[in-house]
Amino acid sequence: MNYEGSRVAKVLGIKYPLIQAPMSWVTDAHLVAAVSEAGGLGVLGPNAGYNTLTTDMNETIERMRSEIRKVRTLTDKPFGLNVLLMSGEALDEFTKSWVTMAAEEGVTHFVSVGNASEQAFGFMKEFGGTIIHRPLTPTVDNMREAEALGADVLVATGYDEGGLIPASALGTFTVVPTMVDAVDIPVMATGGINDRRGVKAAFALGAEGVYIGTRFIVTQESPAADNVKNAIITSGYANMAFVSPLQRSIRTRTADRLAALNLDKQNTLDLDREISKLGGLRPGMLEGNMDEGIVSVNTGIDIIKSNPTVKELIDQLLELN
Repeated sequence: MNYEGSRVAKVLGIKYPLIQAPMSWVTDAHLVAAVSEAGGLGVLGPNAGYNTLTTDMNETIERMRSEIRKVRTLTDKPFGLNVLLMSGEALDEFTKSWVTMAAEEGVTHFVSVGNASEQAFGFMKEFGGTIIHRPLTPTVDNMREAEALGADVLVATGYDEGGLIPASALGTFTVVPTMVDAVDIPVMATGGINDRRGVKAAFALGAEGVYIGTRFIVTQESPAADNVKNAIITSGYANMAFVSPLQRSIRTRTADRLAALNLDKQNTLDLDREISKLGGLRPGMLEGNMDEGIVSVNTGIDIIKSNPTVKELIDQLLELN
């Protein structure tokens, strides 16, 4: 497949129209730099490079500044930073400081996830920002709204994805062409893309790029624990369960407990909040304490059978070798 002339690659200033998803704890400078060096766009997740959580805003921001500088020592290629937009229209102080710090460090590729915000988008644009926006549950209306507010690239998420899945059970094959037809700016596909067949399918559906998370977890540069990588390689869709209405996991002791609560009609616990209290993806996926955490992945893990370098993976995905 010829990627020359790709609108996504041109807008982002990268070689190939491929973005590594910002997977919260499961990214760091080494993974991000490797993706960017191989021609894609690496993206730092909110807790990239650390295995402890801080509630101090300034400490959180300075830790990310340090991780950005580590990336800079490993690549001179563009990379991005995740911006969470989960609240309403107002631009909160943390997001303002987060974006400002990134711009100070020369990072102006912002991967926003959540609700399109006129104030937030406008603030990023003040720094010359390029906005790749992914609504959690894509709809024609929210994709068009994000385009109107200034997004440069949009991401259409299918129900096949890992992490926090869309509230509508529409698969990647349904969502991508619908969103491509709804807007004029480039749309990238995400959700269950783990090999070159998935990449080809995404482009056949009209996507102009791919946004991939789970498959990058099982790479040599990924900070995920080795036993987690092995679990993904040896597991399959049949070994997964819903641990909340909006999250899946490979079966672990904690995942089984949460799955039972999810099926219990008498349960009153907010299971997404319970997962957050447990540390989110950190204990299971970063630290390898699988009995104490969850392992969130997409539904296509049956075809993940190797642990390549990032460059080897990108070459395979894009048929460059």
